[in-house]
Amino acid sequence: MSAVSPLVASDKRGDSGSLLSRASLDKIDKAVAKYPPEQKQSAVMAALTIAQDEKGWLSTETMDCVAEYLQMAPVAVYEVATFYSMYDLKPVGRHKLTLCTNLPCALQGANQTAAYLKQKLGVGFGETTPDGRFTLVEGECLGACGDAPVLLRNSKQMLCGMTQEKIDRLLEELR
Repeated sequence: MSAVSPLVASDKRGDSGSLLSRASLDKIDKAVAKYPPEQKQSAVMAALTIAQDEKGWLSTETMDCVAEYLQMAPVAVYEVATFYSMYDLKPVGRHKLTLCTNLPCALQGANQTAAYLKQKLGVGFGETTPDGRFTLVEGECLGACGDAPVLLRNSKQMLCGMTQEKIDRLLEELR
């Protein structure tokens, strides 16, 4: 592990800046340990996920912190974060709901599901509810075409066969 830089927060830091906690750095260290020392940058995706889990999204300052910690050029971290849709580069709601609207899902009701979600939440794709609870995102293929329409919660939990009843239960559970 490299020496702690000014970008890296200590456990005693009390402000809400975009620096990473010691607990997050420990998780990143575990991810880094899976690779040879000279290839620690291979843990960049895990590090970005850990940083996003802590902060809720990836600001430039947070990505710079990850880059410095992994001894990478910041642009290399930005390239990864902007390529994958699971990383949020602006604040999102507590629950990010990504609905696949590609053709297989659309043929199995994703467009109707999208309309229902928009109506229930009162927001469109790319928007967050005024209370900050939900962000609705239009997604690309989630790889579960046979279980369409498919919803991904917070880039981690796949929800399949989303009927209006299932959506109602989910939203009630998450409120």
